[in-house]
Amino acid sequence: MLAQTAEARHSKAMGQIRARQLDYASMQEVFKRFQAAQAEPAGELHHVNAYTLVVAVALSAQATDAGVNRATHDLFAFVDTPQKMLELGEEGLIEHIKTIGLYRQKAKNVIKTAQILVDQFGGVVPSSRAALQSLPGVGRKTANVVLNMWFHYPAQAVDTHIFRVGNRTGICPGKDVDAVERAIEDNVPVEYQHHAHHWLILHGRYLCVARKPKCGACLIRDLCQFEEKTI
Repeated sequence: MLAQTAEARHSKAMGQIRARQLDYASMQEVFKRFQAAQAEPAGELHHVNAYTLVVAVALSAQATDAGVNRATHDLFAFVDTPQKMLELGEEGLIEHIKTIGLYRQKAKNVIKTAQILVDQFGGVVPSSRAALQSLPGVGRKTANVVLNMWFHYPAQAVDTHIFRVGNRTGICPGKDVDAVERAIEDNVPVEYQHHAHHWLILHGRYLCVARKPKCGACLIRDLCQFEEKTI
């Protein structure tokens, strides 16, 4: 019981209390408002094709999109295929990404991924989640980002922002990222599935922030189940 109480206090402090799942009518209204506010939300990682998107998302682990964009601005101007990445080499890549956290391990993974893409996929980024996840440094979240942003498949990439927003609001509550992903797939109306994860990420990044959510400016304040709303 003490452990459960401590866990509850921690979850409350992080704004991640698992609220009751919103009903269908409320879900319809939530995403209707998101769509009206931003009809075509987009990811903020810069990329020029499917391959550079894979690289950018892999580099973004434990880093900000803005930091990755600064590091890849010049890189992607001349390295936009797996073969060109192999020609650049690991040390050459490090010179571009050394401002990003864990850059040495990420550089190793990017080079290994480029080699696999050349050897096994003809230099083409695969459109299968399993194939994407077979690449070094590419987990389910990264694969889902690529499937959604490049291949336009309604895959749901759950990051810390979506996890927080989903549990605070009741839009997609779940005890872990897999449960939240399933909640989105099961409960978000199909017509909003494609853009759902972008709307939720942007909402969490700029409004439903971790410490002091900006509830006064929230367009779904009246539907949200978070009890400790700010002004």
